[in-house]
Amino acid sequence: MSEISIVAAVADNYAIGKGNKLPWHLPADLKHFRELTTGHAVVMGKRTFESLPNGPLPNRKNVVLTSVMSEGVNEGYFEADSLEDAFYLCEKEEKVFIVGGAAVYRQSLELADSLYITWVHHDFSADIYFPEVDFSYWDEVSRQDLPADEKNPYPYSFVHYKRKK
Repeated sequence: MSEISIVAAVADNYAIGKGNKLPWHLPADLKHFRELTTGHAVVMGKRTFESLPNGPLPNRKNVVLTSVMSEGVNEGYFEADSLEDAFYLCEKEEKVFIVGGAAVYRQSLELADSLYITWVHHDFSADIYFPEVDFSYWDEVSRQDLPADEKNPYPYSFVHYKRKK
């Protein structure tokens, strides 16, 4: 069984998206995301996939959840019509990362072994929010707090949580 992790950048007010885009630009978070997920499988909803500027994420097995399957072969990604099918497609992967959006996070929260949350310390106007998490079920295993700088306009924290046994 693959390890299932949720990876998300979440504002203090739980905002994660506006107009199918991130409400902020944090190069350090994009680098962190790439380091975590490269070489593994990523599972995402169709709108999250469509928001990727350059198509499928390179050096990762991309699985897109969709209710309307494409005809023929897709270049660089797989489609699944349920989380169960997505996990089946990833059964040989050591790690599977759930990378959005909100509905996929909500569906997978009970199944995840780990959460990798980049807390963006600011409140943002948004139309998509991360689901509320009951952190009494999670242990914080690492945290790195970082200040805003010339490239990253907001302070942020990389936090890894593991589900309590």
